[in-house]
Amino acid sequence: MLFWLEFYYGYGTLSTTVIYFYQNNKKEKCKMKLFIASDIHGSAYYCKKMLECFDKEGADRMLLLGDLLYHGPRNDLPRDYSPKEVIPMLNAYKDKILAVRGNCDADIDQVVLEFPIMAEYSYIALEDRVIYATHGHIYSYDNIPPLKEGDVFIQGHTHVPVDYVKDGIRFLNPGSVSIPKEDSGHGYIIFDGKDFVRKTFE
Repeated sequence: MLFWLEFYYGYGTLSTTVIYFYQNNKKEKCKMKLFIASDIHGSAYYCKKMLECFDKEGADRMLLLGDLLYHGPRNDLPRDYSPKEVIPMLNAYKDKILAVRGNCDADIDQVVLEFPIMAEYSYIALEDRVIYATHGHIYSYDNIPPLKEGDVFIQGHTHVPVDYVKDGIRFLNPGSVSIPKEDSGHGYIIFDGKDFVRKTFE
């Protein structure tokens, strides 16, 4: 039997979520299927597409890397921009969502969303490595936290997919759910406990 234990702590806006995977009362390699997406930016159309993919993938948990409801002053409005529609869509999956805060996420967003979104970053501790997940506006590819060889750094924010290894650390970005850049397609990443694979909606 697999247990998911989550600890949330912090001071002010510098807060984090630490997640451990336990099986048979000891920390073991992740056996869960994790769906990773970012930058919905209030698009009801693409949020629905994302949730359909989540269900189709049969993932256990959804890791959202921020910028959930607001489109942001630098972005064009995404298709079917309607944060009020996105709110109940995401809340329906509240028991499956883990989220970090994006630079477009505000305190009022936490009032309407029924799952925590205010953590600036999240650690997912596996048996043999750590996954560090954040939005990308504080820690990023050029400003990473202390990590060691074999660890994984995942961010959103740029709306451009990334997958490369530098100094033994794997860097990933799923791109944007609703406003992809550089013709990258609307996409997400699946982690099956062994490897990360990016997929697109259409």
